[in-house]
Amino acid sequence: MEKTARIYVAGHNGLVGSALVRKLQAEGYTNLITRTHGELDLTRQAKVEAFFEDERPEYVFLAAAKVGGIWANQTSPSDFIYTNLAIAMNVIHAAWETEVKGLLFLGSSCIYPRECPQPMKEKYLLSGPLEVTNEPYAVAKIAGVKMCESYNRQYSTNFMAVMPTNLYGPNDNFDLETSHVLPSLIRKFHLAKLAAEGNWEAIKKNESRFGLIPDEVRAALGFTPHISQLTPASSKVILWGSGDPRREFLHVDDLADACLFLIENFSASDLEARDLPNCIVNIGFGKDMTIKELALLIKEVVGFGGDMSFDRTKPDGIPQKLLDISTMEALGWSPRISLRDGIRQTYEWSLDDMNFTDLD
Repeated sequence: MEKTARIYVAGHNGLVGSALVRKLQAEGYTNLITRTHGELDLTRQAKVEAFFEDERPEYVFLAAAKVGGIWANQTSPSDFIYTNLAIAMNVIHAAWETEVKGLLFLGSSCIYPRECPQPMKEKYLLSGPLEVTNEPYAVAKIAGVKMCESYNRQYSTNFMAVMPTNLYGPNDNFDLETSHVLPSLIRKFHLAKLAAEGNWEAIKKNESRFGLIPDEVRAALGFTPHISQLTPASSKVILWGSGDPRREFLHVDDLADACLFLIENFSASDLEARDLPNCIVNIGFGKDMTIKELALLIKEVVGFGGDMSFDRTKPDGIPQKLLDISTMEALGWSPRISLRDGIRQTYEWSLDDMNFTDLD
């Protein structure tokens, strides 16, 4: 890509999109195109097509999506399948209509079967049943992958799809009703630390930034729904499930680096030549850990000295999700940010008032 190329980053305010913008700007790309959801609803086909006709982006990073953890996927399955199907359908088709030079579709490791051999290779796509707790989201992402493959096959487009592992980093979602496990644990341990200290003002500020604290979390932290009483000795963190499932985590800045590396140096035809007919590439960290091990690491980074326990009545999800990243390694890329450093950076970001000036 030329430094002046017109590049559309869809979902630029989200976790992945904001990291892509940071990376592109740091590398000297000067002609970025962005739109908020209020400015452009990507689920509306006519509006998407009009936008592409007017703006004529040369490259597209499709990072816009409706995402969430197990609870959000269980309670709002129709929202996840409709929104993500519509976004993929509208953006990918409009990119073909306006002859975009290159498109990178951001998928998810949840597209692979629940009982997938570990580590998961790109060729395992559609080789078995999906995990039921996030099946609607996974089906929508698989449809996006297949759209990229189909348009490449029929029209010789240059559409690629990357499958990231579990992501975290600046601009993550810390809402305890909808967040993924890592940011959820960071917030829970931080709140437990504040509760043990009796720091009401900081707790209230945290709630105004990241959303209401669910009653079950309040009870575990030892304060009433109105944050008026505290029993520091009872302050603890309760984790969903058994703590046994194994997960892999990648800092979102590493993902952005991988995406730019891929689109700058390779094409869909290059991936097909490497026996990747779906034009998908896994992007991960290459190592996993149990949720319990993750919790202990976050507990240490946050500096919470209290207890934690597991609520085994809650679902675990897939027993293990570890990506095979040999393709990206063979192409010449590997992650750089350690999990400990990444968690510390993310935690510090969540505490920095400069990131929340609109809430002050």
